[in-house]
Amino acid sequence: MDAFESYSRSWIPVVTRMGGQHHGYFLPAEGANNVAYCLFSFSSLADYERYRQEAAIDPECVRLVEEASELKFIVSYERSFLRPLLA
Repeated sequence: MDAFESYSRSWIPVVTRMGGQHHGYFLPAEGANNVAYCLFSFSSLADYERYRQEAAIDPECVRLVEEASELKFIVSYERSFLRPLLA
């Protein structure tokens, strides 16, 4: 969990630097201890796709992905696209 928390903290400023708004990570507290959520948004799908392309070659992003692969603290990765419903 410590390695995952460090990894997660590193991504927050990266997403911001690359034009997104990071809404944080939501880590297990009670119940299942193998599921965490990361929420961030971009102003458009095109901006998100640009982020994905840039992240694939960004040295810091590449380092973080390599770290996760080496330490194996991410077992599976699922992506969902959500829309907010606010007051």
